[in-house]
Amino acid sequence: MRSIQVIQRVIEERVIAVIRENAQETAMAVIDAAIAGGMTLMEVTMTTPGAIEIITWARKKYDGRAVIGAGTVLDSTTARQAILAGAEFVVSPALDVETVRLCHLYQVPVVPGVANIQGTIEALQLGCGIVKLFPSNLFSPSAIKAFKGPLPQAEFIPTGGVNAENLREWLAAGALAVGIGSDLSKQAKAEGNMESVTAYARRVVQIVNDYKAG
Repeated sequence: MRSIQVIQRVIEERVIAVIRENAQETAMAVIDAAIAGGMTLMEVTMTTPGAIEIITWARKKYDGRAVIGAGTVLDSTTARQAILAGAEFVVSPALDVETVRLCHLYQVPVVPGVANIQGTIEALQLGCGIVKLFPSNLFSPSAIKAFKGPLPQAEFIPTGGVNAENLREWLAAGALAVGIGSDLSKQAKAEGNMESVTAYARRVVQIVNDYKAG
């Protein structure tokens, strides 16, 4: 999928499932369950065991139906490994110049993490018009308006602390999209099944659809 098509999917779908698990098999099961619930943007964090293998597996299984990216990418070497494995976008918790340049070389969308105006300016200077507001649980949704005051050209994807309860508030505040991680799978960890993941994914997708419908 071309870079502009990936970005368009993010704009349309508005919510990214952040997959951060302690076991490869669990991560794969969460991906299956989230996609069954209608979520189609998957960010496989590199802290998950076997993350590269998971990306390759998900690309083959869901090619054309879901967009598979890599998250928690800290350096350009890891970014290249993820891209070669099939990652269609790259997300970082901070701004690493070499990672951004590597992704631009491969024409893969890269979303660096920022937590202040200076970081956002540096990301824009490197050609990253979309940034990850992280960790967003340190902010309120009104922070996006504050950031966009001096930098209206920047687009934000808050991640960390976003859930079904505050999702609509973040979207209404101007978030381009959001990342939802622990809240997606925590019930499955407690109950030992993936049905709650699918149910939660359906709930999130419905909130987004209702918001877009006005």
